[in-house]
Amino acid sequence: MSIQWFPGHMNAARKKAAETMENTDLVIEVLDARIPQASCNPMVEQLRTFRQRPCLKILNKSDLADPHATKAWLEFYNAQKGVKAVAMSCKKPADVAKVPGYALEMAPHRGVPTKPLRMMIMGIPNVGKSTLMNALLKKRVANVGDEPAVTKVQQRLYLGKNMILTDTPGMLWPKIQHPTDGLMLAASHAIGVNALIEEEVATFLAELLLQRYPQFLSTRYGFSTEGIDAVSVIEAVAKKRAYRLKGGDWDFEKAAHTLLLDYRSGALGRVSLETPASREHLLATYVPPVLLGQGKSVDTGMMEDALEDEEE
Repeated sequence: MSIQWFPGHMNAARKKAAETMENTDLVIEVLDARIPQASCNPMVEQLRTFRQRPCLKILNKSDLADPHATKAWLEFYNAQKGVKAVAMSCKKPADVAKVPGYALEMAPHRGVPTKPLRMMIMGIPNVGKSTLMNALLKKRVANVGDEPAVTKVQQRLYLGKNMILTDTPGMLWPKIQHPTDGLMLAASHAIGVNALIEEEVATFLAELLLQRYPQFLSTRYGFSTEGIDAVSVIEAVAKKRAYRLKGGDWDFEKAAHTLLLDYRSGALGRVSLETPASREHLLATYVPPVLLGQGKSVDTGMMEDALEDEEE
């Protein structure tokens, strides 16, 4: 299953972000620590590198992610030029309180009343940007919700006299290149429910859990994972929770929803769906679909169209 989700307001947000980037000193990109690269919007990278802006990457929800995987991701990002990566939970005030200091370290020529540090907070939907904004300003200035795409427009706010924050709507990109990225984003609740089938997303998640965290499934639901496949995991959840339909069949839809909720909330344990090593393997083995007779991949063509729109 290939999942795509690009509501109309995201296209307008993308164009507005391109305009605002010109007068920005630092990009604060909020990522999901469980899927850092899958949740990294390539359009954000294109915009900031075109303007040569440094980037503070915040791996949010690190309290839900596998700490070993998070450590590897921090090393991966901190090796990149113009990038500083930190792991935190934007729900923890002590973690968020460190962000202004990180920002000033990356733009030491700004941060005084005559030259305030201008920062853009960017990221995909439902990754924690609004939570970060509210925590930084210590008041509710951005709507926070459990559904993706709560923020629809930019807003500009002052953090003391020396810093200006621009909060941007959550943006995906027109064509998600790797199908597994779409599934990871869907599992992590970054994509609207109208664009996915939960049973298929949960089956994908179950397969990953069987490979990397089988003990979490056994501990949470009380069944053995020996010799079972992903579909059997969903069925086992239904049996253990006694989820039945009126006719007596097992309720796979409810079981799939339960598995996804338990992953998203951390009830399963600290799970990361990708690592730098798994990402490298994905890129090395991925073969893009090709448009018949044109010799161009569907995904590459869509990204070229997006880039052309940026330049206009």
